[in-house]
Amino acid sequence: MTGRIALGDLPGKLDLVVVGGGITGAGILREAARTGAKALLVEQADFASGTSSASSKLVHGGLRYLKTGQWGLTLESVRERQRLLADAAGLVEAQPFLMPLYRGARPGKAAIRFGLWLYDRMAGGAAGSHWLTPEAALRLEPGLRREGLLGAMAYQDARTDDARLVLRLTLEAVSNGALARNYTRVAQLLRGDGRVRGVALRDEPTGATREIEAAVVVNATGAWAGDLAGAPPGAPPLRPLRGSHLVFPLAKLPVGRAVSWMHPRDGRPVFVYPWEGAAIYGTTDLDHGRDDLAHPRMSAAEAQYLMEGLTHQFPELGLRQADAMSCYSGVRPVVSSGKANPSAESRESALWSSPGLVGITGGKLTTFRVTARDVLREAARQCPLLAPGDDQPVFAPIPNPQDAPRLYGRLGAQAGACLRDTPAAEQARLPDAPYSLAELRWAARHERVAHLDDLLMRRTRIALVAPRGGEALFPQLRAICQAELGWDEARWQAEETRYRELWRRCHSVEALA
Repeated sequence: MTGRIALGDLPGKLDLVVVGGGITGAGILREAARTGAKALLVEQADFASGTSSASSKLVHGGLRYLKTGQWGLTLESVRERQRLLADAAGLVEAQPFLMPLYRGARPGKAAIRFGLWLYDRMAGGAAGSHWLTPEAALRLEPGLRREGLLGAMAYQDARTDDARLVLRLTLEAVSNGALARNYTRVAQLLRGDGRVRGVALRDEPTGATREIEAAVVVNATGAWAGDLAGAPPGAPPLRPLRGSHLVFPLAKLPVGRAVSWMHPRDGRPVFVYPWEGAAIYGTTDLDHGRDDLAHPRMSAAEAQYLMEGLTHQFPELGLRQADAMSCYSGVRPVVSSGKANPSAESRESALWSSPGLVGITGGKLTTFRVTARDVLREAARQCPLLAPGDDQPVFAPIPNPQDAPRLYGRLGAQAGACLRDTPAAEQARLPDAPYSLAELRWAARHERVAHLDDLLMRRTRIALVAPRGGEALFPQLRAICQAELGWDEARWQAEETRYRELWRRCHSVEALA
């Protein structure tokens, strides 16, 4: 995905327009490109700038859904997890878990062992859960609370960089002939003859407008599903739920694998695990409302709740809220059923349609591919060309990625060009984050970066895992952005100011005090 195609150069008529550049929209575009259909994705902000860059970063089967009887959702999720582990090596990686069990806690050892046995069977026996004695558990994770420890269950799920997963899906769709534009708002759905017939687009940076006709428009806007101007009725009632996380340096929270436990206040599952050179800990599950869906932030009460759970499980580490490097929050587009407890709401997706329009919301990161194919099957009722074909690997196979598996996982086949076309001196890992200046240069050159926060919050995750959002890198970043994006000194200063304000508002732990 190189230069941004001008709004005026887009075709006037397409088979499919996907509105929303999160994991659901990117998955739909990826599958649609394989059909040979003429497809366009538009996102009002940056790709993955909403929920899909603020998830828990876990590709998991949803072990807790077994408890609520959602066995079908768990089975589907486990199978998709296994597919992604096979098809997205270097981007989706196995994540070992420990679940410590304590005297008097519920559910007990027998129930947990049965649940994980079933979890393994759903994965074809691949996960291999097993019981560990207290001594074995403490050898693996010495910081665990020792009082009353009966042992731990070891099992396996997977983790990813959610924003890079979205971007790689989008990149591969574009390489297969699809079109994608960020910072492009659907000002209005076009209507005529009793159906949706296209979209009126507005380029946010320039204010330029354009109307595009489409056989089918897909509303994949997540928490904004009911806000698409001109849409016919049909979107389900949503209950936006906020999930918040703290990010710690591994030096402060030295976990070698994921640890999952029940919060002592309310029995909700919480977890911590190593990710991108740091430790992510979460999550909350609270009603968010409709305010500021684009930039949700953790509340002081959420931070207190999370710290209460963390100090309960790791009492000897002496952790304080100020030890966290950053925090982040995302809003889950959960379909409301009116249940009193937010965590009791189903995470299954909801699909609806009307002439010229298919809508999709809810669902899970892990099952994006299944959701995408369901959407296209529904869309094919109106445009047969969109019918998905036989299952194919999520990503095209890459020959010989062994020299840089992580980079190939993040960039796909373009990793080789990145290594070839960027200065060798820039390819070393940065001291404070698991990225290189070469990756940053490549992203600025080829990945539709419009703002500094695109580069540091989504193309890489420096905003979360480097001290103070990576401000020590600003001199090097300024040179890269001026060379690759043509920013003069005034533009750089404006972008630095914008980034610092966004980081302070959405990711600074100091702002929670």
